[in-house]
Order: sequence, then structure tokens, then C-alpha cells
Amino acid sequence: MADRVPIIKQPMLPTLVDAPFDGDAWLFEVKWDGIRAICTIARKGSYELISRNQLSLNAKFPELQGLESDFRAAPLVIDGEIVSIDARGRSSFQRLQRRFKSGGSRAQGHIVYAVFDLLYDGKRDLRSAPLNERKAALARVLKPNATHVMLSKDVVGSGKRLFKEAQRRALEGIVAKRRDSTYQERRSRDWLKIKTHLEQEFVIGGWTDPRGARKQFGALLLGVHERGKLAFCGAVGTGFDGDTLAQVMGKLRPLSSKACPFDPAPPPPIARTAHWVKPRLVCEVKFGEWTADGILRQPVFLGLRTDKDAKDVVHERPLER
Repeated sequence: MADRVPIIKQPMLPTLVDAPFDGDAWLFEVKWDGIRAICTIARKGSYELISRNQLSLNAKFPELQGLESDFRAAPLVIDGEIVSIDARGRSSFQRLQRRFKSGGSRAQGHIVYAVFDLLYDGKRDLRSAPLNERKAALARVLKPNATHVMLSKDVVGSGKRLFKEAQRRALEGIVAKRRDSTYQERRSRDWLKIKTHLEQEFVIGGWTDPRGARKQFGALLLGVHERGKLAFCGAVGTGFDGDTLAQVMGKLRPLSSKACPFDPAPPPPIARTAHWVKPRLVCEVKFGEWTADGILRQPVFLGLRTDKDAKDVVHERPLER
């Protein structure tokens, strides 16, 4: 008798560490720069892609319609990432954002579902099985001529070599996974991420007025949750084009608030002229470094993260490896 199809409320998440490493107990994969999604194929001709905050992604990615036909069986539950792939095989969250505004232009990359884990194979709940077994089962159920789905390849043991390749190709980083790890619906140290550059999510708490010829706003005021409070960590004013400025402002205005969401408030030069919002919007930002007092250096806006909840955004501090 087959197990009941599991409902995954939270995907397994990797813990950030400070350096690449080698080890035969680990396998290493490219870190995909897209939108994490759990896919449930209940039957032939039907699929559902669910984001980390439990929203359906089917309508947002019509290019993936028919992805269930890339698998040999149903029902299935699969873990993976929706990505925009360029001609050199590189994924980019920023390009994925531009693709939304451009109406799906081919110039913005090919949309594909990169899969890396199988949680249900039609008969058995595989979450308690070791990762090696789950990966092998995933390779078996995916058709070799798949058009909407791409199998995320891995290497065993050679994390440092893969990290150097990720740096050479300007990828976001790599993920290390214990080969015998079970699937845990939380952030785990059995999965680790090593980034080639600093990048993470931030909560938007307000904006500043534009200067010169710029329209909409000057910069977004950013924060992360620390000890139950939203800590101010700087402003980002680069990485926007005209369309992005208008798109973001359209989402900020309905959230306008007289109350400053940061505790403590930003420095007076910023606070006196700031426009506050309810801290609900999340954006992705890359940056040079954190200063000693917790402020971002050289931040660049990459895009809004509608797939992540603001309450989950914290300062990502890499563990020492």
C-alpha cells in the first residue's frame, strides 16, 4: 500500500558557512539563483508549484506548463528551483525579475525548473531516506529528453574545486549536502551554502525622496530582524531602472505608515526626511561587506522577493567551517 502524498510546508534550507571544503561524506551542487519551489504532481496532466511562503507559482510561470510530462510517473513530490538560464547555463534572480517586466522575452533567458531532490516517488515518502537514495530515485523518474525540467548535477567530495569553478563563471555559490542526510523541513547544518559574493534578503522599512532627474524615490531603507526587532542596516539606491522604480513605488505607497518600523531608528539625517512603510516587502540585495556597526557597504538592488515572508528575514552570519 502506497504512503499518502506528503504536504511539504517548509523546504529544507542550507546554513551559510564561510569557506568551501572537501569531504567524501558530502556532495556538492551549484547554488541556483532563482525561486525555490516544491512541485507536487498529483496525476498525469496536473502539477502545482508552491513557493516558500505557500503561494502557487503556476500562473507566474506559464512557460513551465506541461512539466509533469517530463517525469515517468505520478504522483510525485519534488524539490527544486525555478530559474532563468542564459546561453552559458548561468542562473540569475535579477534576470528573472526583468523577465516579469518584459513579458517573458526570450532575451531574458530560458525558464526551467532545476530539480535536486525527490520526496515522494508514488509509493513511498522518501523524507526519511538518505539523500543518495533520493537523488538516485529522482534521476530514474526524470525523462532524459525533458524540456521544462533540468536535473541539478552534483560532485562527491570536491567542494573546493566546484567553488573555484563557480567563482570563474560568476555564479552565486555552491551547496554542500551530507550524502546520508534525511530531508528536514527547516534550516539544517546537514546542508550548507557557500557564496562567491555577499547577497541576501532585506526588509524594506521606508524610502527617501529622489534627487535631480530621478523619479519615484532616492533609496530604499533596509532592515533585518534581530532579537525581535527590525534593525536598520542601510539604504540601497543603485540597481534600479525606470520600470523598477515605478514597480517598487507602486507596492510601497499602499504600505505607507507614520510609524518608523526600525528599532532603534535610523540616524537623524535619514529619519528626518524618510517616508516609512509597514515592513512587509522583501528585496534581494548584493553588497560589498558589513561595517562594524551593521551597515551595508556598496549595496545593489536585485529585485523584490514575493516568495519570502518579511518575518523570516534575519542577518545571515556565516558559521566558521
